[in-house]
Amino acid sequence: MKVESQVAGRKLTIETGSWAKQANGSCTVRYGDTVVLCAVTMGEAKNAGFMPLTVDYKEMTYAAGKIPGGFFKREGRPRDSEILTSRIVDRSLRPLFPKGFVQEVLVSVKVLSSDVENKADLLALIGSSAALLVSDIPFTTPVAVCRVGFKEDKFIINPTISEIAECSLNLIVAGTKTGITMIEGGGNEVSEDKVESAVNQAKPVIDGIIALCEDLRAKAGKEKVEGIRMPAIAEEFKSKVTKEIEPKLLEAFKEPSHMKRGAVISAIKAGTAEKLTISDDEKAAYEEVFDGCIKDIFLKKIKVDKVRLDGRAFDEIRPISSQVSVLPRTHGSAVFTRGETQALATTTLGSVSDKQIMDELEGDYKKRFMLHYNFPHFATGEVGFPRGPGRREIGHGYLAEKSLEPLLPSEEQFPYTVRVVSEILESNGSSSMASVCSACLSLMDAGVPLKGIAAGIAMGIADIGDEKILLVDIAGEEDHLGNMDLKVAGTKKGITAVQMDLKMESLDVDTFKKALALSREARCKIIDKMAESLPSSRVEVSQFAPQIDSVKISVDKIGALIGPGGKNIKGIIADTGCEVNVDDNGLVQLAADSVESINAAKQMIEYLVGDIELGKIHMGKVIKTVNFGAFVQIYPGTEGLVHISELAAKRINLVTDVAQEGDQILVKVLSVDDRGKIRLSRKEALRELNISDESQYSK
Repeated sequence: MKVESQVAGRKLTIETGSWAKQANGSCTVRYGDTVVLCAVTMGEAKNAGFMPLTVDYKEMTYAAGKIPGGFFKREGRPRDSEILTSRIVDRSLRPLFPKGFVQEVLVSVKVLSSDVENKADLLALIGSSAALLVSDIPFTTPVAVCRVGFKEDKFIINPTISEIAECSLNLIVAGTKTGITMIEGGGNEVSEDKVESAVNQAKPVIDGIIALCEDLRAKAGKEKVEGIRMPAIAEEFKSKVTKEIEPKLLEAFKEPSHMKRGAVISAIKAGTAEKLTISDDEKAAYEEVFDGCIKDIFLKKIKVDKVRLDGRAFDEIRPISSQVSVLPRTHGSAVFTRGETQALATTTLGSVSDKQIMDELEGDYKKRFMLHYNFPHFATGEVGFPRGPGRREIGHGYLAEKSLEPLLPSEEQFPYTVRVVSEILESNGSSSMASVCSACLSLMDAGVPLKGIAAGIAMGIADIGDEKILLVDIAGEEDHLGNMDLKVAGTKKGITAVQMDLKMESLDVDTFKKALALSREARCKIIDKMAESLPSSRVEVSQFAPQIDSVKISVDKIGALIGPGGKNIKGIIADTGCEVNVDDNGLVQLAADSVESINAAKQMIEYLVGDIELGKIHMGKVIKTVNFGAFVQIYPGTEGLVHISELAAKRINLVTDVAQEGDQILVKVLSVDDRGKIRLSRKEALRELNISDESQYSK
């Protein structure tokens, strides 16, 4: 069974019933020549305390006609881009499953064909939603998605890969019939109004795709099963537990410290379970009642007392402090603290060879800016075995990276490769936004000339019946108990990154607009506090950073610079200790520990590939002497004549009185005739430099 529709001038086709028929539900989605297969399966019940949903998105290299690199020649562990797409699908689907549903669900997505123009991430979510709809899994609320770009004063729906690179805004918007459910993207300091307009542009497109999915469901959908749900909790049990824990929890929330409050609440939980002799069969129900009581207290304080759990007003930001240059040998460093969340960021500057090679389905490229986010167990006072970065850490690092990338200077202006690492030292919510703040200060401390100071803020929602209370700078408990996590980063000028997740079905655009306005006010306040530590980027890079310079040569001279088998360029590296890289456009980038090494390398490069310039002074090599003068090589393969009358200020009888073959002498280019013959003068070079011979010369 197949349904199709035109979306942004291209045909979108969703088909089910032909492939992967043993899955609970499956479909293929085609847009242009990009095709994805989505299959969903349902397993046993899991008492995990959350919806046991797993999304596995995989880009098969054959989709783009490529063979994987490496020894094994097959797809390995997921790339960061695949993990990020998996998270987009997960975040959009998770709030739409029935409350209390506890059966494991696996959503598998494979990219089977890529036209290298239409990105597969959107199709992954559309296909996953459609596969769940036609399956027997109890998922009944369709969700769809589109990408909105902004280029040349107009919005573009689902811009191609080449168009995305030219857009000042790149926003992925997912939604249901009732509103938006997920947002991911950013821009070049775009206004809040433009982001809101982009969401409005996306909604009709989303609605059209939802109608297509519902048509497929009507034609080919299986009968839905009830599925295993958390059993209803007896009112008597709920009342007994609530009566015991509520007064204790109310007292516990008077403790301002998150760490101490958490310890008290844990003690209440364990002590009450022991006092009420909670059995193993009652543990899940006890957990639910306990968490529900905490949420009721959270909502009651907001509705009745008009304050939050920690006593703050709804728009109040936690206390902020920041420091820069906190580490002696890093190229840049900063610590940013907001309440009980603290991030240490370090910046390292490297050369062009330090760029990360990205092997993506749409093509390979080199990445100049990297931001890595680490969240150790001690940040929340926990014990655990340290492992590599998980999906959450990769996602948070990517968000912080995208928040700062638009503010970086061009490579021509600042030819460094830049790596920032954010170490979360303690956490009570919004650690990714704290990473934006600390990373920005660290970059400025390293002498990276940013276009402005950037900060990030997380917004939440307390859903009280028909009223939605917006909360600024949410703490960890508010993130857990609330229904929204909206992260917004940017400068005073505009937004550079935005990400929204929900725990409810959807959010209306008007509330989203209000949240953006509040986030802007908070962001500007945070930027003012950050500026107290460092108002602008340092003028110079750290003394411990590598020295970097560049030289532009003619494209036809690249071969001469490299030399046969790389002989010339290897010689420069060996003699000067300077790293030398040349690109196809003739840009030669140099990196070394000292300016002296850079200058020595530049001199050698000039000697190998320099152009003849009238009036320029060279240190040349005498390759031949004759009665009327000396032939001097100023570049490999390029020589000129110094007439005997131009060898010295006074008259000489023999050329060899001044110059012997193999001598290094200073010469100035006087002229180049129509036949390319070069006339040189040692006399004029010495006169211009105001020295009597080469022993007095120092460049």
